[in-house]
Amino acid sequence: MKLRTRISSLLLGATFVLSLALTSSPAAAVELKMTEAEIAKAGKIYFNICTGCHGTLRKGATGPSLLPKKTREMGTETLEEIIWGGTPGGMPNWGEQGAMTRDEASLLARFLLLDPVAPPEISLGQMKMSWNLIVPPNKRPKKPQHNRNWQNFFGVVERDAGKIVVFDGDTKEMLARVDSGYATHILRSSASGRYFFIIGRDGKVGMIDLFTKKPTLVATAKPCSEARSVDTSKFKGYEDKLAIVGCYWPPHMVILDGETLEPKKVIGTRGYTYDTGTYHPEPRVAAIVSSHYTPEWVCNIKETGFIWLVDYSDIENVNITMIEGERYLHDGGWDSTHRYFMPAANMKDTMVVIDTKERKRVARFEVGTKPHPGRGANFVDPKYGPVHSTVHIGEGLVSVWGTDPVKHPQYAWKVVRSIELEPGAGGLFIKTHPKSKNLWVDFTLNTDLVTHQSVGVLDINNLDKPVKMIQLTKDPKARVVHMEYNKAGDEVWISIWGKKGEIVIFDDKTREIKKRIKGLDTPTGKFNVYNTMHDIY
Repeated sequence: MKLRTRISSLLLGATFVLSLALTSSPAAAVELKMTEAEIAKAGKIYFNICTGCHGTLRKGATGPSLLPKKTREMGTETLEEIIWGGTPGGMPNWGEQGAMTRDEASLLARFLLLDPVAPPEISLGQMKMSWNLIVPPNKRPKKPQHNRNWQNFFGVVERDAGKIVVFDGDTKEMLARVDSGYATHILRSSASGRYFFIIGRDGKVGMIDLFTKKPTLVATAKPCSEARSVDTSKFKGYEDKLAIVGCYWPPHMVILDGETLEPKKVIGTRGYTYDTGTYHPEPRVAAIVSSHYTPEWVCNIKETGFIWLVDYSDIENVNITMIEGERYLHDGGWDSTHRYFMPAANMKDTMVVIDTKERKRVARFEVGTKPHPGRGANFVDPKYGPVHSTVHIGEGLVSVWGTDPVKHPQYAWKVVRSIELEPGAGGLFIKTHPKSKNLWVDFTLNTDLVTHQSVGVLDINNLDKPVKMIQLTKDPKARVVHMEYNKAGDEVWISIWGKKGEIVIFDDKTREIKKRIKGLDTPTGKFNVYNTMHDIY
C-alpha cells in the first residue's frame, strides 16, 4: 500500500503546476520573459487563489473569463492592481490582505497573458493507485470507544495547514488534529454520523472515524487534481455504503466505496450548456446533496447549468436525470422539509428550485448580485411563513424567499425580503437554527477592514431592525468567516481566518462570547456532526 501511495503521488501530485511549467508555449514564455520556474510559481498561486472563481482553463464562472484575448487588452498593470486591491463587485484584495506580495501579484498578472494549459486527465486506474486503506473496516471498533457525545463533535478546517481539528462540542477540548491534504473545502457526515468525509482543493478525499478513542484517519484517495464537494449515500438501505466526490479537474464525478474509499466508477461531465447548446470542456461539479426521497445524489454541474440526479442504486448501470437549471451553478441547500433543493447560479444572480420528490425544476428567480448561500438558512418569517435565505458576494444584501407552496403559496419561490447590510460586497455564509431567533451573516470578502473583521446578526422576529455588527478581531490579516451551531442550537461557532486563527463561540440567546479557542492555523469551515447528518441549517 505504501508503494502504491508513493507512485500515486508521483503521478498525481501538483499536476496543475507541473503541466503549466512543462507544457506552456516556449514562444509565449520568451515573448513575456517568463522562465519555467516563474510559470510554475505563478501557476501554483493561480491554483491556490483563482481557480475556484475563474476556472482551471480560465473560462470564468463566479468570476469573469481570464482568457488571453481579454487579459492582453487589459495589460499587466491593470491586472496587477485588480489582483492587489480587489474590486467592488466581490473580487478580494488579495495583496492588501497579505495573501501575496507585490512581486507575486506582478508575476500572476504576467502569467495571465499566457495561453491556459489543461492539466493531465486521471484514469480510474490512477485513482486506485492513490487509494490508501489505512484501517480496514474489520479492524475498526463496532461501537464508540469513548463516552463522549460524539454527535456534538465539530470538525474544523485548518485550511492552509492541511489539517482537520476535531473538537468535543460539549467540553470544547481538542480531540485530534488530522492530516487532510491541501486547502480542505468541506466536511460531510456519513448517514450514521460515524465518519467525517473530507474533500480538499487538491482533490484528496479522506475519512475520519469518530468511534475510535481518538478521531482517526482510516482511508484516503485522490480522484481529482482539484475538487470541492463530497457526500455519501443516505437513503434508507444504502446508509454509509457509497460516497461521491465532485471534481473541478478533471471534469468528472467519482463514486467510491463508503467504508473504504476505494474508487469504483468515474462519470464524466463534459457536454453542452443547457441554454445555448454550446460544448464546454470544463463543466465542474459544485454542490452535491443526498436526496431524502430516492437513492440519488443531486449534483450541480456548474458550467453547463444542469442539475443531475444520479441514481446510486445500481452503480454498474448508473441512471442520470438531467434537469435544466441555470449557469453557473455553485452552492445551495435544502428547505426545512428536505424536499426542495435550492442552488445558486451566482453569475446570473438567480436561485433555482428542484423538487426532489417530483424530480423536476419548479422555479427559477432572481435575487441580488452573485448569491452565495453556502447551505443557506431556513427560518419561519413572522409575516411570510417558512423561508430560505442567502447572502451575496456582489453586494451587502440578504435575500429571503418563501418555501411553502402548500400553506403559503402566494409567497413560494418569490423574494419577500431584501435586507440591506453593511455597504460593500463579500458575504459568503448565512446561518440560523430551528431553535434560534438569530440570523448570522459574515462579510469575509468585504474590502473594508473592520467590516470583514466582524460578524453580523439579525433578529428574525424584527427583520426591519439594522444588522448588529460585532467586531471579533483587530488582526489586519484576519477575516471572520462561516458560522455553525452546536447540536442543541444554543451556541454559534465562528472562525477568525488567519495564521493566528481562533474559534469564537457565542451564546446564541444573549449574543455574548462564551469562549475563544486560540492557536489555530487559518480555520475556516466548521461542521457539527448532528447538524451535518440531518441537514439542519
